[in-house]
Amino acid sequence: MPHPSSAPSPPFPVPAAGSRHIVRHGLLVVAFCCAIAAIQVGYGRGPWHAQAVYSLSIGLCSWLLIEAGRFWLTRRSPIPWPAGWRGWALVAVGGTIGFQIGSAIGDAYGRAIGLAQQTAPPPGVPGSAVLTTVLACVAISLFFYMQGKARYLEGRIAEAQRDAAEARLRLLQTQLEPHMMFNTLANLRMLIAVDPARAQAMLDHFIAYLRATLGASRTTAHPLADEFELLRDYLELMAVRMGARLAYTLDLPEPLRAVPVPPLLLQPLVENAIRHGLEPQVEGGRIAVAARTLAGTPGQLELTVLDTGAGLGRHPAQAGSRFGLAQVRERLATLQGPAAVLELGPGDAGRGMRVRIVLPLTVPAPAPAAPTSSLSPHTPPPCHPPAP
Repeated sequence: MPHPSSAPSPPFPVPAAGSRHIVRHGLLVVAFCCAIAAIQVGYGRGPWHAQAVYSLSIGLCSWLLIEAGRFWLTRRSPIPWPAGWRGWALVAVGGTIGFQIGSAIGDAYGRAIGLAQQTAPPPGVPGSAVLTTVLACVAISLFFYMQGKARYLEGRIAEAQRDAAEARLRLLQTQLEPHMMFNTLANLRMLIAVDPARAQAMLDHFIAYLRATLGASRTTAHPLADEFELLRDYLELMAVRMGARLAYTLDLPEPLRAVPVPPLLLQPLVENAIRHGLEPQVEGGRIAVAARTLAGTPGQLELTVLDTGAGLGRHPAQAGSRFGLAQVRERLATLQGPAAVLELGPGDAGRGMRVRIVLPLTVPAPAPAAPTSSLSPHTPPPCHPPAP
C-alpha cells in the first residue's frame, strides 16, 4: 500500500515473497467480502446469497487487479509496491474496474435467479456501492501494507541482530591473548642460537598455528579434526616453553572428525588451563582433551578439557569469569543459545579442573571427492621438550 506521504516507501517483503502470503491474503479478502455482504443483508439490500455473490465478485476482482498491477509496476524494482501517487492510483483504478466486472457478474447471477435489478444512480453521480468498493480496497490495501511493513521491520531487526552477533563473534575471536605470539617469538630467538633443530620444529608449529587461526577467524564452523590439529600445534608450542612440565593427550574418535564446531572453541580453554592451572605449579601437570557422543543421547556432542593443575581454588565463581572461559561461554551463547552447555567442575580425584561443553551433534553432509593433487600439506614434526 502506498505510504501516506509522496516519498518512496522502503522495500519490504509482501505477498510476492511467496504463494503462501498470496493465499492468506486471498482468504482475508474473502472474509472481508463476506462481512460486507452480511452488512448489506442487515440493511435489507437482498438475500444473503445474492449479496455474497456481488461482494465476492467485486472484492476478488478488485484484489486480483491490484495484485497484478502491483507485480507489473514493480517488476524491475526491489520495492514490491509502487511508491507515491502510483500506489494510490492503482488502488482507485483497480477498485473501480473490479467493481464494474464484479457488478456484471452479480447482475448475471441476479438475472439467472430472477432478482430485480437495483436502481442505477443518476448520471455523473457515483453510487454508494462504488464508493464502498473503493474505500474497502483502500482499507484492505492499507492493512496488507502494514502487515508487509511489519514483516520488513522484523526482518531488518533480525538481520541487524545477526550482523551484531557475527561482529561480536569475530571480536571475541580476535581477543585470543596476543602476547602468546610474543612469548613464542622470544623462545624462538633463544632456540635459534642454542638448538636450531628445535627452533625449526617450533617455527613450523607456529606457522601452522597462525595459518589455522587465520582460517578459523573467517568462518563460523570447521571440522572437529581441524580444532584438534590447532590444539596440537598450540600445545607443542607450549611444550617448548614449559619443557617436561607439560604433558597432554588428544582423544578424537574417527567418527567425530568431520563434525562441525565453532572455530577456536577449545584453544582458550586449554590456554586457561595452562596459565591458571599448570604454570602456577612447580611440577606442571597434564592436559587431556577428549570428544565423544553422550551415552543414550546420540544427538549431543561432549567436549572435555581436563587438567591436573591448581583447580578451581577457593573461589570457583571467579574461575568461571576468567577470560578464556568467559569468551567461550559468550561465543556458545551467541552461536547456539540455550542448546549449548558449558560446565566447570573438579578434575579426577578432586585434582585440577574439568571443563565440559555439550553441543547439538550436527551430522556433516558428505563432501564431494576432491581431485588428487601432487602436493600434500606439510605436517610439522613434534617439538620434543628438553630434558629436565
